[in-house]
Amino acid sequence: MNEEFFAAVQMMAKEKGIPEEFLYEKIQNAMVVAVKRMYNGKDIVFCEINADKCEMNVFLRKNVVEEISDEDTDILVEAAHQYKKSAKPGDIIEIPLNTKDFGRIAAQTAKHVIRQGIRDAERGQTMQEFQSHNQEIVTAKVQGVDPKTGNATLEIGKAEALLPKGEQIPGEELHDGDLIKVYIVDVRETEKGPKAMISRTHPGLVRRLFETEVPEIYDGTVEIKEVSREAGSRTKIAVYSADENVDAVGACIGPRGARVSKVVDLLCGEKIDIVPYSEDPALFIGAALAPADVVRVDILSLEEKSCKVIVPDTQLSLAIGNKGQNARLAAKLTGWKIDINPESGFYESNDEEEDA
Repeated sequence: MNEEFFAAVQMMAKEKGIPEEFLYEKIQNAMVVAVKRMYNGKDIVFCEINADKCEMNVFLRKNVVEEISDEDTDILVEAAHQYKKSAKPGDIIEIPLNTKDFGRIAAQTAKHVIRQGIRDAERGQTMQEFQSHNQEIVTAKVQGVDPKTGNATLEIGKAEALLPKGEQIPGEELHDGDLIKVYIVDVRETEKGPKAMISRTHPGLVRRLFETEVPEIYDGTVEIKEVSREAGSRTKIAVYSADENVDAVGACIGPRGARVSKVVDLLCGEKIDIVPYSEDPALFIGAALAPADVVRVDILSLEEKSCKVIVPDTQLSLAIGNKGQNARLAAKLTGWKIDINPESGFYESNDEEEDA
């Protein structure tokens, strides 16, 4: 029976991916909890498991006395002699118990504690798996999509996570079995277990994708300074290299645009502007308004980070962008308030310019 018990534990450890030592520790604790109830909760019950010898021993430790003051903790000298012939008052002896005699209630208690231990171990593993990828991208498999809410259940390794509709790229359709890249924004411990906050819209996803596709970013030669994103539509990233011989923008674009194209494909066709970062606010702001050309940037206030940008009349709509998007993303990227004006000083007001 002992061999069957230990074989079952080994099988469970393999199936659940839980260390055998952890399971044996939980079983020991469970046996102690179960048997202690039979002795009014007194701390006299102990359990030892030797997996190598396929042995499990449960025993009591009692005080050898001449007169009993507590039936649960004390044993008379005469009774102690059957367990230890040399027992004398003041000694502590170990009394082996037969696990078959524990009864149904004790067995149920032990099962409950063991099951709870396994659940705790699984939760711990899930938490560890999520935390190891915190603020990183992982490949997830779509298990299902709720037709009402649009929320998707994803499989990440051996764990599950929920991708809310609001964290999905607008216009993206997910189907069972799809493999997608997601960004783990945060990991939290909740009453229902570890919960990973995942996203397809977070700027961190773009940052990590470029780190994956561009070796110069991965090795630190090129640095992504800032990212501003409106998921599903457009993203701007500012890149920089301390090495004068390295073209940071060119490295991110790649030969014939291969690197940036790979990222665009992974983001369902989202447009990406890669601009050079500069410590000079005027240069940075001018670059951030790409693809529009900029005549000049006038700094209005360094404290308030506000500026006035002059662009050719023919570039005004391009600088502002559809519904003000280009100007809005440039402002997020640089952290500056940007007032865009035509070179002539005259232009017809329209919705895009008002948004800008």
